[in-house]
Amino acid sequence: MSTTSENASSISADEFQALEQKVLRAVELIKTEREARDAEQKARLAAEAELAQLRAQFDSHATRNNVVEDELTTLRQERDAVRKRVEKMLHQLDELA
Repeated sequence: MSTTSENASSISADEFQALEQKVLRAVELIKTEREARDAEQKARLAAEAELAQLRAQFDSHATRNNVVEDELTTLRQERDAVRKRVEKMLHQLDELA
């Protein structure tokens, strides 16, 4: 009868040890998953910050681009006005000759 009792307690100890190993693996898995989630969250926050910075740069460049386009339009208008004046003067010189 003591042999049966020893086998039962031996099995119980083995089962307990197996359960303990499963719990330890579960704890490690949870820890690993938490670390991965934290790393993903940090990466997402960094990406969002970089996106905000790039959007601000884009807005700045878009504003500067609009200013440059306006300046270019003004310079083209001035060039056309000067060209017309020069053509008018050349025409007047041709009439004098």
